[in-house]
Amino acid sequence: QVQLVESGGGLVQAGGSLRLSCAASGSIFYIYYMAWYRQAPGKQRDLVARITSGGSTNYADSVKGRFTISRDNAKNTVYLQMNNLKPEDTAVYYCNADVSTNWGGRSGYWGQGTQVTVPS
Repeated sequence: QVQLVESGGGLVQAGGSLRLSCAASGSIFYIYYMAWYRQAPGKQRDLVARITSGGSTNYADSVKGRFTISRDNAKNTVYLQMNNLKPEDTAVYYCNADVSTNWGGRSGYWGQGTQVTVPS
């Protein structure tokens, strides 16, 4: 099995910064991409940012220029640096990874989520 464990959420004032981390562990053969999604109360879960194993990235329009996704392939860890946070960034942030396992299967995995709150 594969586990994703997020950390780094919390409460921060508007204009502040947070850095989220997500470490993948378990029977990992290869991770194709890692991503961050977020879900605000009463809304659907949306993609925030994604990074491939080669380092190519894409971002939601709402976070471009403020958030940066990065990845340490040796540690199977993905980061999300969030700057100039706004109240509309308040959500539960989920880590996602597309993983090929040691026994040949390939599937998407989710972390448990970490809360980010930016008071208005």
